[in-house]
Amino acid sequence: MITPLLLCGGSGTRLWPLSRKSYPKQFTNLTGDESLFQASARRLSGPGYDSPMVITGSDFRFIVTEQLAGVEIAAAATLIEPEGRNTAPAVLAGALALEARAPGALMLVAPSDHVIPDTDRFREAVMAAADAARDGQLVTFGIAPTHAETGYGWLELTAAPGADFAPVPQKLASFVEKPDAAQAEALLADGMHLWNAGIFLFSTTALIAAFEQHAPDILAGVRAALDEAESDLGFTRLAPDPWSALEDISIDYAVMERADNLSVVPYGGAWSDLGGWDAVWRDGEPDDKGVVTSGPATALDCDGTLLRAEDGSQELVGIGLTDIIAVAMPDAVLVAHKDRAQDVKKAVNALKEKGAVQAETLPRDYRPWGWYESLVVGGRFQVKRIHVHPGAALSLQSHHHRSEHWIVVEGTARVTVDDEVKLVTENQSVYIPLGAVHRMENPGKLPMVLIEVQTGAYLGEDDIIRYEDVYARGQGAKG
Repeated sequence: MITPLLLCGGSGTRLWPLSRKSYPKQFTNLTGDESLFQASARRLSGPGYDSPMVITGSDFRFIVTEQLAGVEIAAAATLIEPEGRNTAPAVLAGALALEARAPGALMLVAPSDHVIPDTDRFREAVMAAADAARDGQLVTFGIAPTHAETGYGWLELTAAPGADFAPVPQKLASFVEKPDAAQAEALLADGMHLWNAGIFLFSTTALIAAFEQHAPDILAGVRAALDEAESDLGFTRLAPDPWSALEDISIDYAVMERADNLSVVPYGGAWSDLGGWDAVWRDGEPDDKGVVTSGPATALDCDGTLLRAEDGSQELVGIGLTDIIAVAMPDAVLVAHKDRAQDVKKAVNALKEKGAVQAETLPRDYRPWGWYESLVVGGRFQVKRIHVHPGAALSLQSHHHRSEHWIVVEGTARVTVDDEVKLVTENQSVYIPLGAVHRMENPGKLPMVLIEVQTGAYLGEDDIIRYEDVYARGQGAKG
């Protein structure tokens, strides 16, 4: 059995404004009815695979659990990074945790935001690599290139790939850094290079040995973070002090490019890391004029263009556009030439510098119990829509600076206000005076939705005194 390790900590800024730090692209339904994370978990399940492990950040731990439950998959373990330190520490933490319960097990490392539509063909490639991994090889997977891509690293082969890029392991000659345009054309033409997908298969024993040889300081630090880890509601929180001292480095740089026991397995099926809106356009199967539309979007006399609207109340219309990307969100709109898709990160940095909340935060804020979004914000008032999952509950809390009025519009809420507990059904309301200790819960089997009207001198999310919380969040934590 092969244990997948799903890497789930990236911020996905190149797909702004859809993907943001508060809710990155792996959790979005970017290409279908499931999120990229859910599709990855489903792809790496079934015959030959054990239950997956996940490594993610604290803010996303409940999203991970909820989305896995949505595809009826349970994680064998979920490791929580105190902060992002790149892929080398993350992968090693997964390997050490797996080694502790299954010495020598095979672990498949996979980013959770890739699109690989041919599940069976990818499974064939993984299983073809298993024997090499059992023999101590560190196996990477090379994608058959379709164009001269400058946004990926490449892999140099020792022998030309077989017909249709049959998944036959071979010794890897070298890693190639992201090339410039001319070099990428040469790599594509020579037939001896594949794209580096950042997907690996190895035994935990082989990987730990590689770190012992090539990156012993990282190994010592990750071991300490795991040894001092704390269990929290079923999650494993890696210890912050040793973790923060680790080098921020990719697994490629830390060990792979230094190791001599490297193999590569070609994969000839469709693949994308959706590393920019140009990739989304390409994978969206443009029509005969090169146009891709998504959501309530209309293209008139356009060529080579992506129009994407994310809100059902919008209508995005493009007229006479050529090679343009336009993405509309309720709070932000991106318009860019397709050739400048990789510069979206620069836009995010510019927004950060001017203090725009849109740089990192979506209008919809996700919480362990559900989500909320602000509908109207004024000087001394705010109106929110709050969605609470079945069986979920907000913390027992009070506020220093605001009172609240709740109107239930879907489902039934169990409301606590000081010593009184009562049920509030659709079209009923309840008033929460300033300073009152209160909580809302959803006791039903369907989502509960209410409209909250806040009034007061300060409406910040950190105005919370928390008394009880089933999600074990501290004082000042939002929601």
